[in-house]
Amino acid sequence: MNDLSQHTAAVERLREVVSRLGSALIAFSGGIDSTLVVKLAHDTLGDRALAVTAVSATFPALELDLTRQLCRDIGVQHLIHNTDQLRDAEFVRNTVTRCYRCKTDLYSALVPLARRLGFAHVCDGTHLDDLGDDRPGMKAAREYGVRSPLLEAGLGKDAIRAAGRLLGLSNWDKPAAACLSSRIPRGELITLSRLKRIEAAEAFLLSEGFRQVRVRDHAGRARVEVAQDELDRLFQPVIGDRITLRLVELGFDSVTLDPAGYRQGGTIRASVA
Repeated sequence: MNDLSQHTAAVERLREVVSRLGSALIAFSGGIDSTLVVKLAHDTLGDRALAVTAVSATFPALELDLTRQLCRDIGVQHLIHNTDQLRDAEFVRNTVTRCYRCKTDLYSALVPLARRLGFAHVCDGTHLDDLGDDRPGMKAAREYGVRSPLLEAGLGKDAIRAAGRLLGLSNWDKPAAACLSSRIPRGELITLSRLKRIEAAEAFLLSEGFRQVRVRDHAGRARVEVAQDELDRLFQPVIGDRITLRLVELGFDSVTLDPAGYRQGGTIRASVA
């Protein structure tokens, strides 16, 4: 079986899983994973599919703009659901249960919302490759009966990106994102001012043309990570100085440009090193 046949087969497996749902409310973040679920749900279920984006201080405004554009492109119904994790003292304390509490807050709202609107299932973008990671949010999803069509269809990240490209999704190669609270090491308080500072810093880096960025906030000290293939540009003196100046203006005490580049879980690794 050639690559095209494999990608087509993956799409058809996912389509079959989605069609059996009957109707679905999809937790939609704007990443390629949930976008693929939304696309197939809309194509298969039509008006019986609804994309819902949870918005809070941990979700960048640029990502919200993207979700709206993607839903317009796909033609799917889109609903914004406002949340506020900062009301949860345990979340603010940034313990190991942070992700679990965030997802519990989300699904405890989406499941009754789906029931009230007449949707049979709530779906997420969990996929095959997530099984090997520490994903407390998956525990919350199981507890609330959330379906994971990508996982059920046996799709991993590479297959998802290939399927997205095959279907013409504009974000098929979009770098993975994560909520802004993940930039703050465990045990350090998550505050609105820190989240806003991180969001503004990353928005500036994106405006400078970088595609994959993280600004880690270590007790007010910024550590800037970009993709491996963007490191040379980051360390050009004019660009590096401009970034440093801007981040100090935003309130960071100091700025480090990380020569190792972006890596998943970088905040956790640095906090235990």
